[in-house]
Amino acid sequence: MTTRLALYAVTAPGLESLAATELRQLGIEATGIEPGGVSFQGTLADVARANLWLRTSSRILVRLGTFHVRALGELERKAGQLPWREWLVADQPLTVRATCRKSRLFHQRAVAERVVAASGGRPVDATLAPDGEEGDAAQLVVVRLLRDEATISLDSSGALLHRRGYRLGTAKAPLRETLAAALLLASGWHPAEPLVDPLCGSGTIPIEAALFARRLPPGLHRSFAFQRWAAWDETEWRSLIDAARNQSLSRAPSAIVAADRDAGAIGAARANAARAEVGQDIEFRCAALSFFDPPTGTGHLVSNPPYGFRVGEPRALRDLYARLGQVARERLAGWQLTLLLPTGPLERAIGLALTESLRTTNGGLPVRAVHARVPPVGAVDGFAGAL
Repeated sequence: MTTRLALYAVTAPGLESLAATELRQLGIEATGIEPGGVSFQGTLADVARANLWLRTSSRILVRLGTFHVRALGELERKAGQLPWREWLVADQPLTVRATCRKSRLFHQRAVAERVVAASGGRPVDATLAPDGEEGDAAQLVVVRLLRDEATISLDSSGALLHRRGYRLGTAKAPLRETLAAALLLASGWHPAEPLVDPLCGSGTIPIEAALFARRLPPGLHRSFAFQRWAAWDETEWRSLIDAARNQSLSRAPSAIVAADRDAGAIGAARANAARAEVGQDIEFRCAALSFFDPPTGTGHLVSNPPYGFRVGEPRALRDLYARLGQVARERLAGWQLTLLLPTGPLERAIGLALTESLRTTNGGLPVRAVHARVPPVGAVDGFAGAL
């Protein structure tokens, strides 16, 4: 299918501009950026490329149509005029996710039922399931009603795009792969420079870094909803995969080091890296922060330190953050440091002058990516003297 389609890349809040930049690097120009996502246009092949390559997006939606509606009968009639059969196979099981704001139609389940009836699909009893839990077998239809304007979209991704397929082993408070990738992109790290994560947990940040450094797409080891569509030619998917592997690098060009004091976390991280085909690109160490020894020269420290109630008491966490700042000043002079942190006393305990590069949420908690250049040994930093 070479028809130009109206498309939408869904993102977590704060990641929209990063996704727009990624689209531009794929040769696809964003037509609009709004809270929660990026609009763009492209062919069905571009839908596949976006799903395969975007590191910071959660879903790719195909807009089937937009129309004004104020009654359920009108909704079913107009939805029935959309080209469902061009996309869905016969008796396709459907899950409909509806949101209604400032509209005459406000009952989400009733809206969902009318759209399923209009499509001719087979309903799945997961209409109001939490986002990402619809079930991989069903085709998700997204209906948005805003001020009596209905937009109906097909989800082309299936499972949320952070589910790369490699992370079966997890540690405490795992970071979503899309957010780990966003943290790396916001840090300004280049694969020619060493990268370290001394608090790596199950290894998400180093693994995402290795995939980026190797030029491997994040969607290499998973399937997508669009592969079940009537309009899709699977030979095109094999061509995309072959092209991706042909342009990838055999090894990461610089050192990537992942460390954690928890031997179980390091074991999970090694297994995850092996599934992602980047196990040979990462040096894993079971070591406490106090014993962390970085590679020679300068590079980037990118990490998501613990900050939730599940991980430790506030006093112990403040001590950890203060130690992180001390290790950085003593051993990482001239390095760039990027951390994902909640705003507050934990951030201040680091003792470095931090600037914000990204604001989003992690597990429902407001967080921000902060950045600092570690000053040379002996230099006076704006915050270090307060400790």
